[in-house]
Amino acid sequence: MINLILFGPPGSGKGTQSEKLIDKYGLFHISTGDVLRKQIAEGTELGKIADKYISAGQLIPDELMVDILRHHIESHPEAKNGVIFDGFPRTIPQAEALKNMMEDFSSEIHAVIGLEVEDDELMERLIKRGIDSGRSDDNPETIRKRLDVYHSSTQPLKEYYTKSGHYRKIKGSGSVNEIFNEISSHVDPIVKK
Repeated sequence: MINLILFGPPGSGKGTQSEKLIDKYGLFHISTGDVLRKQIAEGTELGKIADKYISAGQLIPDELMVDILRHHIESHPEAKNGVIFDGFPRTIPQAEALKNMMEDFSSEIHAVIGLEVEDDELMERLIKRGIDSGRSDDNPETIRKRLDVYHSSTQPLKEYYTKSGHYRKIKGSGSVNEIFNEISSHVDPIVKK
C-alpha cells in the first residue's frame, strides 16, 4: 500500500498528475471536495453532519473530516493498493489526524508530492482554464485571493512534511510528461521497497 499526498496550489496540475499516478501505480484517488459532495448527496449520517457545518458557512471539524475519509477508504476495496490524498490535509492538526488514521490501517504516508509553480504561471493557467471551462471563479481577483490563502495556510504544512522527510519538491512547470517523470523518480523507489 503506497499512500501519497498531492500538494500544490490551484492550477498546479494536481488533477492531471493524479490521473497519471492512478494509471501507473493503481492508486485510489481521494479528493476531499468530491468525497464531501458525495456523502451529502447520498444523505449518509456523516454527510448530514458535514452539511450542517457547510450550510452554516463553517469549516468541517478535523475529526469529522477524518471520519469521512476513513469511511470512504473502508468502503472502497480498491484503496487497499494505496491512496492519493488530494486537498487533504490542509493544516498540521489534519496532518497529524491523517497520520493516526493511516496507523490504524497499519500504513503511513510515504511521500508528499509538492507541485511548485510560480504565481504568474498559475495566474495564466487558471485564467485560461476559466475561459475554456466557463468557471466563474477563475478570474484574476479570485485567483489572487485563492493563491494568497493557499500560501499562508499551507506554508506551515510544507515545513511540517519537509522536517519529517516526506516532502518531495517537484518543479510543476514544463510538459505534463516531464513533470510526471520527475514525480515517478520519487515514487518508483518507494514502490520497490
